Amino acid sequence: MTSQDESFRDTIATVDDKGKRIWVYPKMPKGWFYDKRKLLSYLLLALLFATPHIKIGGEPMILLNVIERKFVFFGQIFWPQDFYILAIGLVVSVVFVVLFTVIFGRIFCGWFCPQTIFMEMLFRRIEYWIDGDWTHQKKLDAQPWNAEKIRKRVLKHSLFFGISFLIANTFLAYIIGADELWAIQTTHPKEHIGGLIALIIFTFVFYGVFMFLREQVCTTICPYGRLQGVLLDKNSIVITYDHVRGEERGKFRKNEDRKTAGKGDCIDCGHCVDVCPTGIDIRHGTQLECVNCTACIDACDHMMEAVDLPKGLIRYDSENGINTGVKFRWTPRVIGYSVVLTLLFGVLVTLVATRSDFSAKMLRQRGTTYQELADGRISNIYELNLTNKTKNAYPLRLELIDTQGEIELALQDAVLQPEQHLKSPVIVKMNPDDIKKGRNFVYVGIYAGDKLVTKVKTTFVGPIL
Repeated sequence: MTSQDESFRDTIATVDDKGKRIWVYPKMPKGWFYDKRKLLSYLLLALLFATPHIKIGGEPMILLNVIERKFVFFGQIFWPQDFYILAIGLVVSVVFVVLFTVIFGRIFCGWFCPQTIFMEMLFRRIEYWIDGDWTHQKKLDAQPWNAEKIRKRVLKHSLFFGISFLIANTFLAYIIGADELWAIQTTHPKEHIGGLIALIIFTFVFYGVFMFLREQVCTTICPYGRLQGVLLDKNSIVITYDHVRGEERGKFRKNEDRKTAGKGDCIDCGHCVDVCPTGIDIRHGTQLECVNCTACIDACDHMMEAVDLPKGLIRYDSENGINTGVKFRWTPRVIGYSVVLTLLFGVLVTLVATRSDFSAKMLRQRGTTYQELADGRISNIYELNLTNKTKNAYPLRLELIDTQGEIELALQDAVLQPEQHLKSPVIVKMNPDDIKKGRNFVYVGIYAGDKLVTKVKTTFVGPIL
């Protein structure tokens, strides 16, 4: 790479010198990688749309109800009391993304990212079907408004808006649940004004993203694109152009000995640029805008095959792999990330496996001290906060553990309902002789029926004798 080749890094491929957006018309990709991406994308789309409607043990497979602070993963309910587990899970996810990027670059963006899958495998394919390939799209945009253009624009925008509405419904199902969404869809809008407004907002957001923003989400808005610049090194596997083999570029001439003519294998056809959905030239090297979609690999392999040259001029490889021929190896950084990820994952699994079905806190009511009763005993008033994370109802009973005294729950014949958060005053009574130095630690056992489900530690205060 010569020094002038680096000037491209001063600008974004989709913005001209005056700061005006350059609309990208990518050529429809074809090839081995594209076919595999289609299969994976359709599988992921099916999972995305189906997951909110799949139930495990009566609960959605995945629910992210931030409104009620209820989160469900594979049928397991996580309440605010379990947020430490979710926090550890988030840390594990971040470390996994870091490790994944260090090794494989931005492969997530090209193969798994919902933005890429929706844009390239759904909306863009509809656009190819209605408007035609890239040259036809350019011609259609440039031509004056006529019956053909109006018909195609109305059809495309209608389909885009309809699919955006479907995506918005699915997105909302992940937040409020499929049952609640169905209630919004089947009852009078007056009964669910908030849900209807949310649906409309989400629909227009998705419509705007896939109709107008498009690749700008990946190149400008998404923070992951910026993050990759920090995480990648010369050993990261990315989509890259083999400049050692490809340079110097030169047009293909039949029966010409390219080596004798001082030419590399790159025939400078430009197909790798034509198919790029972010409008870059991969031959410049690794770039922020590259989402590793493999369209350039398929385009280049097709041309190499057509001119009887070896495929793989553009391929998955590292910078060191291109320059030295050395294949990927485990560096100290990769090993370090792997060890940390393994440890964190082990902690996460342990926390999930040992998570209690009940959580409880019992604290003395604010602003209260001890009370002296007529029979000489001392009483303290507490507030019990108890959460039942299961789908079963349990009769509730409290007992003091290893402590002489009496405990009373304000609610008589209390039953802890499924997924209920219960608050109730609790009174503990003790003899003054059992109170040491005016303060005791007491343990309260919480029973669901005859089963001790959890116990809480609190303090009991009284006079200093």
